[in-house]
Amino acid sequence: MNTYRHNERFVLESGHVLPQVEIAYHTYGTISPKRDNVIWVCHALTANSEVADWWPHTVESGRFLDPERYFVICANMIGSHYGSTGPLSVNPSTGVPYYGSFPRITVRDVVKAFRLLADHLGIRRVKALIGSSIGGFHALEWLIEDKSFAEKAVLIATTAKASPWMIALDESQRMALRCDPTFGDKNDTAGAEGLKCARSIALLSYRGAPAYNATQAEVDEPNKTDDFRAASYQRYQGGKLASRFNAYSYMRLTEMIDSHNVGRGRGGVEKALASVKASVATVAITSDILCPVSDLELIYRNIPNASLHVISSEFGHDGFLIEHEKLNEIISKHLEA
Repeated sequence: MNTYRHNERFVLESGHVLPQVEIAYHTYGTISPKRDNVIWVCHALTANSEVADWWPHTVESGRFLDPERYFVICANMIGSHYGSTGPLSVNPSTGVPYYGSFPRITVRDVVKAFRLLADHLGIRRVKALIGSSIGGFHALEWLIEDKSFAEKAVLIATTAKASPWMIALDESQRMALRCDPTFGDKNDTAGAEGLKCARSIALLSYRGAPAYNATQAEVDEPNKTDDFRAASYQRYQGGKLASRFNAYSYMRLTEMIDSHNVGRGRGGVEKALASVKASVATVAITSDILCPVSDLELIYRNIPNASLHVISSEFGHDGFLIEHEKLNEIISKHLEA
């Protein structure tokens, strides 16, 4: 992992100021002499800059993030848990971690930080921007803010504006965090039990009924009355996230999600999308209830040079992590077109 430290004031959309920001990032492959083989990946909510770790069968030979062909870069979003400035970072003004005092951030703040890193690395233009889920928020915002930055883009299981449904899910998760009496304490594990519950709520929207019914059924013990597989799965996944993430970051990042609206201050979503200059492939998943097919259709209809691809999958929003063969075919063709 590499880290870029920007030692100047970083002014957030809210007007709050971070005295400095650090941006953690990973790279794969070698940049070409003409610097024309760069692919920038924007990661999802609790993922990180180490794409090869969380996105199976992508950073491999013959795949769309082939490090033998491309220079792949992914930066950890500010506010998160994995090396970039966030709630567990030490506030230079106080000498102690921010914890709950870390200010709210927006999608545009995250993209602003990414652009600082790109400038630092001398990357003025990329072959492609690729973002899935919340990473798609960042990629789409970037396409609108800097219309010459990307030749191509791939937007997967994402949306142009946070829906009331999405915001309601996020607030339900934040309510779970606030119910934990330790949330507010000044330590790294504050709110851990609430985070477990928040993760459990989120998973329901990531998978949906078809995926749960297919993977968590009591096939061998159909007459059980307790200790159900689906229940233990929720507890396991909640504990798994709480062991690697922190509640303060989760709070701020779900608030960031709610802020997402590419049309804000730009005359509306359709007008903002119409300004995109890159060639964009949009990818929807049939069973996705968080970012449904209609959300990708809206993006596709309003970006001048766009295509729409719909993956049939029972794995819901998480299909972008699972349907790697179908994704590889779609994205590889788009990059090579």
